[in-house]
Amino acid sequence: MSTKPWYRRPSRTIPLAALALGVTAALVWTLSPWPAALLIRAMFEKGGVDTLREMEPYAPTGGLDEHLDVAYGDAGTDTTLDVFTPAGASSPLATVVWIHGGAWISGNKESVRPYVQILAAEGYTTVALNYAYGPESTYPHGLVQLNDALAFLVEHAAEYNIDPDRIVIAGDSAGANLTSQLATLTTNPEYASLVGIEPALEAEQLRAVILNCGIYDVSEIPNAPGIGGWGFRIALWAYLGERDWSDTPGGQQMSTLDYVTGDFPTTWISGGNDDPLTPGQSEKLASRLGDLGVDVTPVFYAADHEPKLPHEYQFHLDFEDARTALQSTIDFLGRVTG
Repeated sequence: MSTKPWYRRPSRTIPLAALALGVTAALVWTLSPWPAALLIRAMFEKGGVDTLREMEPYAPTGGLDEHLDVAYGDAGTDTTLDVFTPAGASSPLATVVWIHGGAWISGNKESVRPYVQILAAEGYTTVALNYAYGPESTYPHGLVQLNDALAFLVEHAAEYNIDPDRIVIAGDSAGANLTSQLATLTTNPEYASLVGIEPALEAEQLRAVILNCGIYDVSEIPNAPGIGGWGFRIALWAYLGERDWSDTPGGQQMSTLDYVTGDFPTTWISGGNDDPLTPGQSEKLASRLGDLGVDVTPVFYAADHEPKLPHEYQFHLDFEDARTALQSTIDFLGRVTG
């Protein structure tokens, strides 16, 4: 019979090492949002590449002038933007500024390039923005950068065929949340004071907003079910810098549903019927804005609508419903900027 201590027996050494590794990993994932946030980022980036490929065949192959990687700040790639205009445009054009999504922890301006090119081909100047996100940067740094980008665009309006009095801000997913914050900053002085950001735009300059599949009430996220709820909780921990983020000022300020007023800009808003965010986020904000007397164009779908339309369905242009939503967006732009 062996007299070796149990912890030196080969049959027990591997399980103990594995247990130690597992405990260490669990502690890391409990103490820091980084591991999970980077995993979620990798998943989002893979999905973003696939969606980009799906959009590309619908983008114009010519007829646009472009200015890529224009620096609007001094933070490198984080503070760059792309501008697209109809080729040879010589006068200021109504301008659509698009803020990409990515759960506040991923994404880039290139991911929406085909979509903003499609809109530019309709006779608009369009802009796609980069900004800093978590975990590398925490709220409200990215929001400050986006506000700075708007100031840059107004200052350089003549250079980029921008009509500074006809600006529409648009966004998808987390970008829609940021869009709603910028619009609320612009139209609600109390909110601007609360957040501590002086708006770059006057309310009269902001003609409208376009909101796709966004989040406007983060107070619902702590109780959101499933892997999606877990992912958003991790993302907000990474973005807000606190594990108990719901009690932070940022965790409250991001819920623009609580701060919008009747002065909120004319709004186009949509979400897919298979997107779990649609009932408690997009439809709720649309209803709230309508109650306040805001001009709202809602694009939603019955629960039994087929095919089921997922989160960010508007970019899946192989769907007929996505192409219809795009045409609705174009019609909306014509109405609010004409």
